[in-house]
Parts: sequence; C-alpha cells; structure tokens
Amino acid sequence: QVQLVESGGGLVQAGGSLRLSCAASGRTSSTYARGWFRQAPGKEREFVAAISWSGGFKIYADSVKERFIISRDDDSNTVYLQMNSLKPEDTAVYYCAADQTLRSPGRLLDEYGYWGQGTQVTVSS
Repeated sequence: QVQLVESGGGLVQAGGSLRLSCAASGRTSSTYARGWFRQAPGKEREFVAAISWSGGFKIYADSVKERFIISRDDDSNTVYLQMNSLKPEDTAVYYCAADQTLRSPGRLLDEYGYWGQGTQVTVSS
C-alpha cells in the first residue's frame, strides 16, 4: 500500500503562484511514475501533469503547459507541482496519484491505483 498526502493549496489572486507537494509513505519506491489531476465543481477529474520514474520525462495538459512545472525528490518521496501565472479557471481540488506498475507518465485516471485526498486551490480574479 502507498499513502499519498497533498499540501500547499490555498487562495491566491490571479497571476500568482502556488507550489503543491505530494508526500508518499508506505511501500514507496522511486521506480514509478507520479501524476497530478484536478477536479473543478461540477466537472470531471482531469489530467494536469505527470512525471516518469526517472524524472526525465514530463507531460502536461495543454491548459497548463508553460505555466506549471512538475518535479520529484525521491530522497523524500515527494512530488511537487509549481503553479505559476494562475488563472481563475485553475480553481479546483488537486489530487496526486501514483501506481507501482507505471514507469512512464500517464494521462488517464485508471492508470493510477493510489490517490491522495486532494488539496483545494482557489484563484480569485
């Protein structure tokens, strides 16, 4: 089992920045990919960004490309999402995800077997 805990969410004005963290515990390993997803009120959960097990391959949703940066620190089993130039449409609950069978970053929800509880990000206009 792997437990994931997100932190770093909050309220920020448009144009501002936030950094989300996702700490893993339990049967952790540096050899699997990690991802970030988000869910806005009344909408389905959607892909945001993901990073390969090595950290050398990263993918992003078109809506956040050039603004968000995903990174990982395997010494602390933590994945980060640096969010810059935030927009009101970025408002959502952000979830981190992992799967012990995934090496390459995935965009699909069902590729991930472990999920955090989510952290709220609210961007005011």
